[in-house]
Amino acid sequence: MLHPDSRAKAHHILLETEQACLDLKSQIHTLEEFMKMAKQHSLCPSAKIGGDLGLTKPGVIVTELENAIFEEPLNTVVGPIKTVHGYHLLWIKKRHFGDQS
Repeated sequence: MLHPDSRAKAHHILLETEQACLDLKSQIHTLEEFMKMAKQHSLCPSAKIGGDLGLTKPGVIVTELENAIFEEPLNTVVGPIKTVHGYHLLWIKKRHFGDQS
């Protein structure tokens, strides 16, 4: 279980289909490209700010995204991840797991 002080900074792209995620994923190699694709293709209101999810903490976003944000590798495209909202790609910039003692 994540410590309540855990935090992460990530961007995401929300699309309707898994195939759309896979098609876009192959075109993204940097955070700048990810943000550009988010602005052009994401169905989420965060698209206008490059898919920026802000500073995320446990218990705030859907479980599938939270798990990926705190478990998957940093600084690469992660996904597709299926949620009730659709299919997501993630770019996880940084994270801190709070007090581990």
